[in-house]
Amino acid sequence: MRLLLVEDNVPLADELMAGLTGQGYAVDWLADGRDAACQGLTEPYDLVILDLGLPGLPGLDVLAQWRAASLTTPVLVLTARSAWAERIEGLKAGADDYLSKPFHPEELHLRVQSLLRRAKGLANQPQLHAAGLLLDESRQCVTQQGEEVSLTAAEFRLLRYFMLHPGQVLSKGHLAEHLYDGETERDSNVLEVHVNHLRRKLGRSVLETRRGQGYVFGVVGG
Repeated sequence: MRLLLVEDNVPLADELMAGLTGQGYAVDWLADGRDAACQGLTEPYDLVILDLGLPGLPGLDVLAQWRAASLTTPVLVLTARSAWAERIEGLKAGADDYLSKPFHPEELHLRVQSLLRRAKGLANQPQLHAAGLLLDESRQCVTQQGEEVSLTAAEFRLLRYFMLHPGQVLSKGHLAEHLYDGETERDSNVLEVHVNHLRRKLGRSVLETRRGQGYVFGVVGG
């Protein structure tokens, strides 16, 4: 999953980047509201973490521009301001969730997971499960028929994306856009290798190849 972090506090941004990357997310970081307003409309992010007190353009204005342009990407707003009126203002502007500073990193991670599931219509799932698989996002492993299967970091990122999009045809290009940040070279051949590794671990029927189109996850029942 590819996230955009918009935060001008560099030490905090570094901390959040490290934590989110460790959770298996591809993260782009911006510190200026004007850059965020543009990039948020041109890159395929799965979720945005947006600070309100930004240079260049306030976070609320950035959010208002996105929503006016019909951008539906989930937005988690961060702010040092804790007054209820400002919370209401952010929600009215189109925020999907609100987190006041200071906060514990684990709370941020759980809110991100919840928003991503909600965006995919999986809000009632405490853990991701599909096609007979149960994914433990905190431990980055998967359980199949009662047996725990270990995953590499790359396999975990790929499987999580598939499990959030069961039954959908996902091209290699689409997967690359959502699994890598803007600074990482995207290689479709590497993706194919990871897909083959998942098939060896979980069974070929879990991932179907559609020739000329991409992959479909969730072929088996579960």
